[in-house]
Amino acid sequence: MTVTKRDYYEVLGVARSATADEIKKAYRKLAVKFHPDKNPGNPAAEEKFKELGEAYDILMDDNKRAAYDRMGHAAFAQGTAGPAGGAGGGFHDPFDLFREVFGAGGGGVFEQFFGGGGMGGGGRQGDARQRGSDLRYDLQIRLEEAAFGCEKEIEISKLDACGKCHGSGAEPGSKVTTCPTCRGRGQVIASRGFFQVAQTCPRCHGSGQIVSNPCKVCGGEGRVEGRTRIKLKIPAGIEDGARLRSSRNGEAGLRGGAPGDLYVVIHVKEHEVFERDEDNLYCEVPVRFTTAALGGEVNVPTLEGKASLKIPAGTQSGTTFKLRGKGVPVLSSSQRGDLLVRVLVEVPSKLNAEQRKKLEEFANLCGDENTPLHKSFFEKAKEWFS
Repeated sequence: MTVTKRDYYEVLGVARSATADEIKKAYRKLAVKFHPDKNPGNPAAEEKFKELGEAYDILMDDNKRAAYDRMGHAAFAQGTAGPAGGAGGGFHDPFDLFREVFGAGGGGVFEQFFGGGGMGGGGRQGDARQRGSDLRYDLQIRLEEAAFGCEKEIEISKLDACGKCHGSGAEPGSKVTTCPTCRGRGQVIASRGFFQVAQTCPRCHGSGQIVSNPCKVCGGEGRVEGRTRIKLKIPAGIEDGARLRSSRNGEAGLRGGAPGDLYVVIHVKEHEVFERDEDNLYCEVPVRFTTAALGGEVNVPTLEGKASLKIPAGTQSGTTFKLRGKGVPVLSSSQRGDLLVRVLVEVPSKLNAEQRKKLEEFANLCGDENTPLHKSFFEKAKEWFS
């Protein structure tokens, strides 16, 4: 049975002319909806979440998007892009932190977190040893952690360099020789008529080396399965869906090859009180109708505790107030977004006899002059009430 992949633009619900910001916003909205944590035990939602990640990874990369626009899914039929995650193909195109989080001018910042290094081009070193696979890790953090930054320690299972042979694949004291078939290149040239095609060496399987006495622990591969704990520093102001690269923390290379990189994808949990839009926060706060009518001060929540908000007399339900600088810090900046508070005027659900009497007296005293919205509405809609 052949499974046909859906169009990536259709998956994200955007037009083919959509900008990067439009794609990012569409992905963020749908990823929250179909995140496995919000849909426990729902395999359909999990598959949808993976499909969204795959579409996002392709369309947010200019080169991959151009290839997809020309050739569709056929552009990646041979595994040239594996955005769904996991070892060996999740991130062949380097979603470098300089581009993805700090921008092109952020050189050196991420190296403070992860120790520098870049993602090597291709999968093979100059001495034909194979580079390790890149890995993906999905990390969920709270809104407060995303806003102010935090340190996290994660544990991953991966192939690490063998402790006995130190990655060489050979028993200590034994020799590793250059493969005579490919002369250490890891590839052989096969003729196909007028063409010559490079193929993986059948004798050394691409390593370029022959191990006469393989290591008994790793079986000559130079790496073993293990669990590794890695400390990460999450920068303040990071957004949902951002990718961080941890250099050389992917899988160990074959027989001493360079390790791959670890890509950490950030997922920010939904907050009970606040909603985030880029660097601004939004929340709704109930206000007593007496406070809305007479004016006063109310306490409103912020990420750092409570703040006082002045309510002018006559405030209507749905009015939005702005608290400057109480939003999310701007990434790699001293600036902060704003907190926008929408007040909801709360009407008592139960009244005792005395309260009802007083309110009736108040209503009689008001007349129409103290209800401008009511008066304006019925002026506009008078033909329906005639």
